Amino acid sequence: MQASVAIQVEPRMSTDDETIRVVDAVIDYIKSTGLNYYVGPCETAIEGDSYDQLMEIVANCQKVAVQAGSKHVQAYVKINYKPEGEVLTIEKKVTKHHL
Repeated sequence: MQASVAIQVEPRMSTDDETIRVVDAVIDYIKSTGLNYYVGPCETAIEGDSYDQLMEIVANCQKVAVQAGSKHVQAYVKINYKPEGEVLTIEKKVTKHHL
């Protein structure tokens, strides 16, 4: 795996319930990609073999939020990219903390 991203999508909605509904739609989209992912309280991490595929997913997360009803979306993205070799996996980073 040559890349991973962490994305925090913040739709601007009028209520917390609406915010959660839009974020859930984004997480459902991420699940549908078939890639390994980990949902945390503030961001979702996604792993993949293709940097370009992950960047497409990041872009689509904003589009999904808009389709779900958000008129304004902010996103914070962290990118870990190693074109020659492997990046640390989600499992190696967090499993020991969730036993």
